[in-house]
Amino acid sequence: MRLLQVSIPTGEREAVVQALDAEGIDFFLTDETSGRKYTAIATFPLPPNAVQPVLDKLHDAGLSDEAHTVIIDAETDTSRQFEQLEKRYDAENGGDRIARDEILTKAREMSPRFRTFIFMTVVSAVVATAGLLLDSPAVVVGSMVIAPLVGPALGAGVGTVLDDRDLFVRGVKLQLLGVVTAIVSATVFALLVRYLYLFPPNTDVTTISQISGRLSPDFLSLIVALGAGAAGIVSLAAGVSVALVGVMIAAALIPPAAAVGVGIAWGEPMVALAAGVLVLVNVLSINLSAIATLQYMGYQPRSWFRLERSREETIRRIGFLVFSLAVLSIFLGGVTYSTYQDAQFEEGADTAVTEVFSASQLQQAERLDMQVQYQQRFSMGENTYTSELPFREPSRVIVMVGRPQGERYPNLTTRLQNRIERETGREVAVQVRYIEIEETSA
Repeated sequence: MRLLQVSIPTGEREAVVQALDAEGIDFFLTDETSGRKYTAIATFPLPPNAVQPVLDKLHDAGLSDEAHTVIIDAETDTSRQFEQLEKRYDAENGGDRIARDEILTKAREMSPRFRTFIFMTVVSAVVATAGLLLDSPAVVVGSMVIAPLVGPALGAGVGTVLDDRDLFVRGVKLQLLGVVTAIVSATVFALLVRYLYLFPPNTDVTTISQISGRLSPDFLSLIVALGAGAAGIVSLAAGVSVALVGVMIAAALIPPAAAVGVGIAWGEPMVALAAGVLVLVNVLSINLSAIATLQYMGYQPRSWFRLERSREETIRRIGFLVFSLAVLSIFLGGVTYSTYQDAQFEEGADTAVTEVFSASQLQQAERLDMQVQYQQRFSMGENTYTSELPFREPSRVIVMVGRPQGERYPNLTTRLQNRIERETGREVAVQVRYIEIEETSA
């Protein structure tokens, strides 16, 4: 619940008293004797979702903008009248929702001071980079916990919808600064790790699962980021802690930014590009869902002039975000389609291998495993690179075969290659690896 203290300017006392009585609010009125321009202070408890409607009604009844309103987080009110008030506003507004001024205050408080923000961003990026190179999910999660990006991400959305330009500008600046700082910090740390031989310098970083998992941004990545922004705003509007949601937002930004740094440090331009696209998609999606969720929840400035300006700015910014995501979605769509093609090829190759092994002359052979290797070749200047990244092509199928000792299967590799080509329509190399199985009698 909330405890409100409203200082009533001279000449507005009667209007405030009538408005509170009309709402059935149990209030206390204290005369103001400081000799200033206020005549009294009204103190009354409210459910969180009733604060904004009641304040709007007080202003509509004649309370001027000169009135000071202090909103205090209180524990409980045992009166029967408050219980009835709580039930009525739950029925009218449906659940917890803090006031407009409260959400503005919380959004401002969530953005730390500049030095603290930079320090925490650098530390989280370095920890994330170490976690990626160590292939340690626990370390990567730890980097998300200390990342300070949730405040700017939500603050930009709140500033847009509630027409607080300073909050919006600060949120955008801190987001851009945070992403750039994270990438630079990750790059510098990864270079130190590589050239100080703290990590094998010739390692193919695309084979590290914590890195490779962030190199194929598809439409599912877009859904995750949209969900993170929406969940952050709902948590903020409900007046509850957004710490856990902050981890989700950091998960969408810090590890991919660290992957960009690793790609730069290891001279892997496609790693940096793919992870960079994921960072951009996540930043734009979080901001878009934050703005859209606030609009859906009905938050808006009180004055008509600011309301019109807020609507114009909101439409303009949503349009920019949607357009940017539409452009990036070309890349996301390509990755999604490439992933679908890979799955189709693997299914076809699996069917072909199964058919070959079902032949009578291979009954004593045991298929143990099948792996598909992918490669992508791209040129930059005079150099040609090969990597396992988005828009890749299957290059080799490896079949693990168990066989009795001394058993031979002539032309098995050729038969597998021909059957896979007929089944999938793609010509790939096939490698058969044998494992001899020894049988012992009891």
